[in-house]
Amino acid sequence: MSDHNKLLFITEADTVMLLNWSDVIACLAAAYGAPDEPAAVPPRVVARKEGAWLRVLAAMSSGKHMGAKIIARARTPQLSYLMPLWDRETAELVCLLDAKHITGMRTAGTTAMAADRMLPKKPLRVAVLGSSHEAQAHAAAIAAVRDISAMTVYSPTPASREKFAQKVSRELKVDCSAAASAQAAIEGADLILCAARSHDEKPILEGAWLKPGVMVASIGSTLPEQIEVDPEVIRRAAVIVADVPEEVMHQTGDMLAAAQAGVEFADKVVALHDVVQGRRTVAQTADNIVLFKSVGSALQDMAVSELCLEQARRRGMGTELPVGLAVKGRK
Repeated sequence: MSDHNKLLFITEADTVMLLNWSDVIACLAAAYGAPDEPAAVPPRVVARKEGAWLRVLAAMSSGKHMGAKIIARARTPQLSYLMPLWDRETAELVCLLDAKHITGMRTAGTTAMAADRMLPKKPLRVAVLGSSHEAQAHAAAIAAVRDISAMTVYSPTPASREKFAQKVSRELKVDCSAAASAQAAIEGADLILCAARSHDEKPILEGAWLKPGVMVASIGSTLPEQIEVDPEVIRRAAVIVADVPEEVMHQTGDMLAAAQAGVEFADKVVALHDVVQGRRTVAQTADNIVLFKSVGSALQDMAVSELCLEQARRRGMGTELPVGLAVKGRK
């Protein structure tokens, strides 16, 4: 193993120090702006047993590496995230990353990158449904690309939404207030960020509440058993932009429920790749509703993980490990 490619372990604390919104959003835009290579980003694989699951998202990057994000969910439930990176030329394992923070930033960064391309160029009124780490990340990511005139948050626990509002107001310098209901929170919003699945898998956003002139970003339904928005949201959307169209259409609880309700949506789905590369123009206007649906892609994980590795090497961060994987040539 060469000195440059010593096996490096990058902790979650390291990733927090190494990443910022500007760099993350720029690297995601570059990843989606590169030529599509479906074989380089195959469908995810999910193993399940007795309430636990293991999800694997593999990809070849447009850079020097190949990798796979592995998410382990215990029955408790608890989650852990691991991202190994290999050198594509030598097959050397060069980096192991704790991918928890990376996942939050790549998800919110992708939403911000997509929203910035589709929303009118004006200060935004933003509604956030949820107060978790993902909701906070989305608020910060949107604030990194757009001016926010006002933000409203709703989550079921009053203390949680008040804490969120105070934190956003303080840290992002945004006028953020807590609402007593999800319907009240979205009133007058230009952008609705859905980042909190209900624990009983009932939708947190109902299409009947929506008025034309709004964009909805939904990131909380990534598996068949998960539901975030109701079928009416999907029916009323003029266009549905998806980061991974096939998985969004066939493997998310939202879309499966819509299909069971008789909602036709296949002709409305547009790939995020097509929007970023200019093959399709999608714009939220005063008389339509745009839905951005994200399940997460290994393309996003690779882009942000490579950025982390590049920054860690430049800044001398991370922990060099004294062991590595043996690399054998073909016999």
